[in-house]
Amino acid sequence: MARVLIADDEESMRQLVARAIAMDGHETTTAEDGAEALEVLIKEDGGFDLLLTDIKMPVMDGIALALAAKRDFPKLTILLMTGFADQRERASGLDVIVHDVVTKPFAVADIRTAVADALASRG
Repeated sequence: MARVLIADDEESMRQLVARAIAMDGHETTTAEDGAEALEVLIKEDGGFDLLLTDIKMPVMDGIALALAAKRDFPKLTILLMTGFADQRERASGLDVIVHDVVTKPFAVADIRTAVADALASRG
């Protein structure tokens, strides 16, 4: 199964997503913001199959994280999450580096499907 790094500043969202993804047998690691997630990626030498990150976070947002992660780890698949339409628009130009943007709120089944789809796209 896959290793998934989840970055979200809301603890309840991190836990929900981690539990949902673990239901499919994936190993999850969580981070409270983009800066912490980037530290984990560097420490683990990019050893994740998927980065699942919220866009709107303090310290380093998900778009800055996605850009840095893709620069340092070009094979990493990235999935963004947001509950804000303006943030979704900001992500629309990132199609080259981001697999998809999942709109919050979502059902557990929706995030599991999005993760499965992103992992299947890895070729």
